Amino acid sequence: MSATTPTAAEAELALQAKQTVTRSKGYWAGVLKRLRRDPLTILCGLVLLLMLLAIVFAPLLAPHEPFQGSMIRRLKGIGTPNYPLGTDELGRDMLTRLLYGGRLSWFMGITPVVLAFFIGTVLGVLAGFAGGKINMAIMRTTDVFYAFPSVLLAVAISGALGAGIMNAILALTLVFIPPIIRVAESVTTGVRNLDFVDAARASGASAFTIVRVHVLGNVLGPIFVYATSLISVCMIVASGLSFLGLGTKPPEPEWGLMLNTLRTAIYVQPWVAVLPGVCIFVTSICFNLLSDGLRQAMDVKA
Repeated sequence: MSATTPTAAEAELALQAKQTVTRSKGYWAGVLKRLRRDPLTILCGLVLLLMLLAIVFAPLLAPHEPFQGSMIRRLKGIGTPNYPLGTDELGRDMLTRLLYGGRLSWFMGITPVVLAFFIGTVLGVLAGFAGGKINMAIMRTTDVFYAFPSVLLAVAISGALGAGIMNAILALTLVFIPPIIRVAESVTTGVRNLDFVDAARASGASAFTIVRVHVLGNVLGPIFVYATSLISVCMIVASGLSFLGLGTKPPEPEWGLMLNTLRTAIYVQPWVAVLPGVCIFVTSICFNLLSDGLRQAMDVKA
């Protein structure tokens, strides 16, 4: 009987585990409740979802081929029959180009942030939890990147690597790793000396186990919310690289590149020429507002 009867310590650990699960469920239920009370965040999420579905199913929704054009139909206005959003400088359908262009714009805006999120989180948590010389080495290296404005740094790296989508993504990833490292290091430093971490350390748990079980669960939320706020910035910078000829190459449709090729048509068809800019603006502002809504919903003080 004694072999199957749980000890007092085991019972206490089981109770603590049950309480942790209950608090976790209650926390996320509170997050969802606060999100439901924020119609602006819900609206932005729906807009982004609709845009995502539109660009994913672009081959089904696009009325024309993205590279097919005719000089006879060049620079038609919005509302032209068979061309609801007009045509560009080469007579290509703008609606089709915007749908396909959203694929590259979203890819170049999200991929660098995702890569920077994983790399920056690992380095930031390592610096925050280890402290000492490791923290000094990582954070002082990060400070070097802060000596340059992010846009100029992205342009410089892209210019050194050469034009191309993958080079632009690499440049943007390097630009956005440092701010994520700083946020990850800050929140990890605030968590590492809390009571439950000290208790886990006193129980003999390894550093890897403490980080995986106790630290990451408390720091991933703030890091993730901050990373979502970088998507809008990354999308704007990526479009700027394409506008400067350092990102996507013609004739690929991409919103920043489309702005570049249509800039001479601003006096002929201004409403057609600004459509890629409108797409960039709407996407960026929705990501910003969605990030703010998530931050407020995940704030336990809200």
